[in-house]
Parts: sequence; structure tokens; C-alpha cells
Amino acid sequence: MLKLKKPASSPFHDTSMALILTFLGAAACPSTALAFEKALLPAPVQDVDYLPATKAEVALGQLLFWDKILSGNQSISCGTCHHPRFGTGDGLSLGFGDGGIGLGAERVADPENYPEQRVPRNSPALYNTGALEYTALFADGRVETDRLRPAGIRSPLEEEMMSGFASVLSAQTMFPVLSPDEMAGHYEENDISTLVRQGRLTGPSGAWAKIAARVANIPEYQSLFEAAYPDIKAGRALDFTDISNAVAAFMTVEFRSDSAPFDAYLRGTAELAPAAQRGMEFFYGQGGCSNCHAGPFMTDHDFHAMGTPQLGPGKSERFERHQRDIGRMRVTNRPEDMFAFRTASLRNVTLTAPYGHAGGHLDLGDFLKFHADPKQQLRRYEPQGLLPPLQDSKDDWGPLKNGQDFPAIAAAVTAPAVTLSAQTLDELLAFLGSLEDPIAKAGGAMGIPAHVPSGLAIDR
Repeated sequence: MLKLKKPASSPFHDTSMALILTFLGAAACPSTALAFEKALLPAPVQDVDYLPATKAEVALGQLLFWDKILSGNQSISCGTCHHPRFGTGDGLSLGFGDGGIGLGAERVADPENYPEQRVPRNSPALYNTGALEYTALFADGRVETDRLRPAGIRSPLEEEMMSGFASVLSAQTMFPVLSPDEMAGHYEENDISTLVRQGRLTGPSGAWAKIAARVANIPEYQSLFEAAYPDIKAGRALDFTDISNAVAAFMTVEFRSDSAPFDAYLRGTAELAPAAQRGMEFFYGQGGCSNCHAGPFMTDHDFHAMGTPQLGPGKSERFERHQRDIGRMRVTNRPEDMFAFRTASLRNVTLTAPYGHAGGHLDLGDFLKFHADPKQQLRRYEPQGLLPPLQDSKDDWGPLKNGQDFPAIAAAVTAPAVTLSAQTLDELLAFLGSLEDPIAKAGGAMGIPAHVPSGLAIDR
């Protein structure tokens, strides 16, 4: 895969060079202004760019992705918060996992199982996460490839991290099922949440083993796993890593996105509309956007502070009263990573609102304008967000009122202000529109299954 060229006079991480704006995610990278050159464009996406997957794995993973059996209360599936109707997110700034009912803007707190708090970060899009170049996932990269670790993956579990995951994409699936706010449920609501509260995650009596046993006890699932994995057919017990591997295989196929107008342009089979062409030339030329939104998936997979506003509960422990989210620093403990978040891919970005790690912007154009001058725009930021009502919770807009947190977020930004004309903004939006894949817009390659082996309801 061809990587974008970086000028010799401007090292990728040379902080002495001028910083220029990139327009989404949390990305601002050192760069110099460049004239557009077609050689700067990425190579077209190919099959070899993705994780391998068998048909049997993919078919099995589709059912597991949509089956609520993986959640503690059997009330929520992966697809609930990563729904194709909402660009593989949930359509909310900060949504409800366990304890919510409904989808998108209609999702509300379940009065019979009231959630303790919102999920603290915006639900991320899943497009192309099965590509081989994805070696770190989540907004802070807390699950990432690390060959020095016994399991080959670094995670919050450290040395307790299980082996057997086929990829970092597979490994990330093990964490939402343990999150009380996402899928596990709270305290002693169910056997999974009880084990999580006790810290019993791994081993034959841990939470993951309990989930795997649930699945294995359904004859249809057992047969499907035997069809997908010969060693299970030969007698090996079904493990949670098998569930994760199947789900990852499905995600690789279902959310592959390389059929947008921009892809046709890269393959030489079509031209872009004139406005999109000019937006592309700015993106890969004088705008320098591609220095961070690099390669065919338009992300450098690095972490950058861009002053995106914080709202909601923040990323904290239950006993902590603050509402801040320090991003990558939660993983590295390095002060230079304060308020830095992983560069978002721009694929299908027109489908994935709201924007920012906490969903603090509802409109893509407004988000671009914010990033043109984040220090000033953060001071002027007016509360906005799609936030279903939640009583007796932290003030969603508490961080805006905090005399320390918002100035600190602004201070972490190193990018200079950039003036965007109305015309350039429109052209950038036109180019970003050319990244919208009709398959993704139609609901994915396979869509939602008619039923799942557990017999539980599917969120459609």
C-alpha cells in the first residue's frame, strides 16, 4: 500500500515546524503547505489490505454481532450502538448502552433498568477497522498491537491479557462486554456484571468464560462454531476468543468501505465532480490535511490534541468527581499526550455525526470551522449535542463551567489558526461527500440477519 509522501524538509513529528490544520477527529500534524500532486494520492484499496476471513467465520460473526446474548442482561448487542442506520454508531453524542431502550435519537433510559451514566465517549464508526494497518483501537488506543507482550496485544489487562485473539480488532471486542455502561450491566444485576465487579475476568470461572458458556449451550451456535473452526469440531471447548475472532471476521467484511466515488477516481474509472476535485486538491495540497488523514483510510493512526470540547461524564472512575477525558494520556501517562485522541478515519464521515470524542458537534461543516481555530472556537463554544435525558447524573455541561478543564484543553492545542473561506469549506465538504460509500449508506454488505440463535430480539 502506497503511503503518502512527506517532504524531506518537514519530518512527520518535528514539532519545530509549523503546524497546520487537519479537519476531523483530533488531528493536527506538522507540515508545510504543498502544491497538489497526484503522486500524493493513496493507492486504491485491495483485498490484501484486510484481515483474512472465511465465509463460515463471517456468517457466524454476523449472528454474534447482532445477538444480545453477549450482554450481561441480554438486552443489548454490538449492533445496538454500532448500527448501520447511524453510520455504524448510535447517532447520539453520548448514548446509553445497558439501561437504554430504542435506537438513535429515540433511545431513552429504561425506567425498569435506569442507567447510572452515559457512555463517556461518542460511539466510533467501524468502517475499515478490519484493515491490516489498524494496529490500535479506541479513541485512546488502549488496545494495540505489541509484539513484546505474551499475547501480542497491549491492553488495560496488561499481563492478564488472554491469548488467542487473531487480531487487535478481535481483541477490542472483549472490552465492551465487560463495561457496566455498555454491555455488562451494573453490580449484581446478572452473573456477568457480578463477576466484573469482583474483578474475575479471566480463567475458567471468569466473565469471559461465562459468556462463552452461554453461547456454547445453544446447539445452533455450537454447530456453527464447529463448522468455522475444525479444532472445535475435533473437541476443543469454545473459548471467548473464538467469539471475538468470528465477530472481527464479520466486521472486516461487513464494514469494508472502498466503493465510494473517491475510490473510483483512484482506480481511474471515474472523475470527481468539479467542487469535490477542488476540495481534494486542497486536502492533498496546500491544506495539508493528508499529513494526518493519510493513506486510503485517511488516518495516520496517531494521537493529536485538537481542542475538541468535553461534555458528559468524562472518562473517570466511579469514585472520581471530575468530568475530564485526558485521552491518550490515560494509556501512556505522558503529559504530552494530554487531551490527544486518535485521528479519525474520514471514510463515510458524512454518515457518522455527531463529531468529536464526546460528540460535541452535530454538523460536519461546523466541526470543520471549529478546527480552523480551535483555541478561539473553544472559548465561544455553545453547548450542543444529542443527549437523551438522564436524571440524577453529572451535569453534562459541567466541563464548560469548569475554570480549569476547558483552558487546559485549549492550551494543549499546538496548531495555528487557519482562515477558511466559505468556498473552500464548501469544496472540502464536497470532497468529503465523495468518500461516502453507497454500500455503507445502504446498510452494509450483509445487513441485519432475520434471526439469531438465542431467539432474542434484534435491534433493527
